[in-house]
Amino acid sequence: MSRVPFYLKERLEGLRQRVLHERFEASKLPVWERVVLTWAVLFAFWIVISSSLRLENLAVGAAVTLIIASFMRDMLTEDIRKTGHILEKLLYFAFLYLPQYIVIMAFRLVESNLKVAKNVIFMDINPGIVKIKTDLHSDTGVTILANSITLTPGTLTLDVRKKLGETYLYVHWIDLKTLNREKAGEKIKGDIEEWLKKVFW
Repeated sequence: MSRVPFYLKERLEGLRQRVLHERFEASKLPVWERVVLTWAVLFAFWIVISSSLRLENLAVGAAVTLIIASFMRDMLTEDIRKTGHILEKLLYFAFLYLPQYIVIMAFRLVESNLKVAKNVIFMDINPGIVKIKTDLHSDTGVTILANSITLTPGTLTLDVRKKLGETYLYVHWIDLKTLNREKAGEKIKGDIEEWLKKVFW
């Protein structure tokens, strides 16, 4: 049997991985923006845990968190998309994106709790495992999506697999409605993935 198809398949996979890597590198934030964003998060955390707004405490906190942010800048911001001005990002995230996520998750939690309660009361349980596709590529985005799905009652993310540049989640669903990958994905992911795509790659 000819090895040409295998060779072509490997070459195509190599090209696909290279394109994904180049898109990821092109969408990364500049270094100074990563430092500023990381510093803003760490400094806010410093203020919360120190519970003091005295000038010397703020000065020490700003200096310490800036030093830490210069070394740890990639841990929090590696997967964030390169869109808009940094001030715009901070304001959008604090006053628009984060409240949006909290509202979406609160609604999904209430909705899922009611559905699971109904399934338990009427003994209408049809469990199964479904494989759904996500358009997210970054580890941070996929991790938040998988944990958000697990947090909502009735669904539990069992595994994450990446294949041929695409990412799939294996989800245990207490009330299996469909085995169709797209329809199941729409029901399980809801608005959460669309929200994550605004922030993460």
